[in-house]
Amino acid sequence: MTSPSADPSTAPSADPSTDRNPIGTHVLVGKGLVAGALADAERLGCETLQVFVGNPRGWALTPGKPAEDEAFRVAAHERGIRTFIHSPYLVNLGSPTAVHTGSYVDTQADPEGAAQRHAAALAQVREGLLPILEALGDDGPWLLLEPTAGQGRSLCAGVEDLGDYLGALDHHPRAGICLDTCHVFAAGAPLDEAGGAAATVERIGEIAGPDRLRLVHANDSKDVRGAMKDRHEQIGKGHIGSDAFVELFAHPALEGVPFVLETPGSREPGGDVDVLKALRDVARRQAGTQ
Repeated sequence: MTSPSADPSTAPSADPSTDRNPIGTHVLVGKGLVAGALADAERLGCETLQVFVGNPRGWALTPGKPAEDEAFRVAAHERGIRTFIHSPYLVNLGSPTAVHTGSYVDTQADPEGAAQRHAAALAQVREGLLPILEALGDDGPWLLLEPTAGQGRSLCAGVEDLGDYLGALDHHPRAGICLDTCHVFAAGAPLDEAGGAAATVERIGEIAGPDRLRLVHANDSKDVRGAMKDRHEQIGKGHIGSDAFVELFAHPALEGVPFVLETPGSREPGGDVDVLKALRDVARRQAGTQ
């Protein structure tokens, strides 16, 4: 799960193309939110960014630095850079014992028992997330749900599971969706076919309703469609290919939606940030000729 920063407003962009789809990558906090994360994002030419605010593979919380948080909020707002915070990988609200959208860790084979455990896990998701969603307020950040690659007993393994998951949350108005292209491809979405990316976006809209798709994790895949493996590849060098991203940039339902990379080398100059910007230009030129 990911959520945007508490201040959803941004300064106006000088480049209209960045308003269409801001592009960025996951950056490391390192020296701090301003001296580390924001400085690296600017060095890479990012128009948006994503960070962890603690150890993604541990439960220990850092003491926090309110003054630095405020300095980052102000600096990001001045630059018009929207920020997304990725939750730790350990989060699993559906676990029957005391990442992403969770799993119900079914270890038994009987279908009836599995269905009961699935329902119980969704009830736990409801109990855990609804209070958080209610606390966000009408002008607060969104909580974004990210379907998994289909591995294990995931509660939200691909696009089709979004209906039950959002239903468990009463389709709360602050529950949005993060589309990870590698995840949905691994779970079977036909992003490698002409029209497949557009069809996937449209299916999300049919299931979830309009305006819930708030972020794209732009990742190619090292593995073939339906492999249920979450292994990211550089854009255009995997089994999804570049055309899918041109389709996504061109889709009207994604207007204004940021694209954040989680690919190998995306934090290096001349990497996938530049590749995505070039594909965004292709989509813009194609739209101009229609």
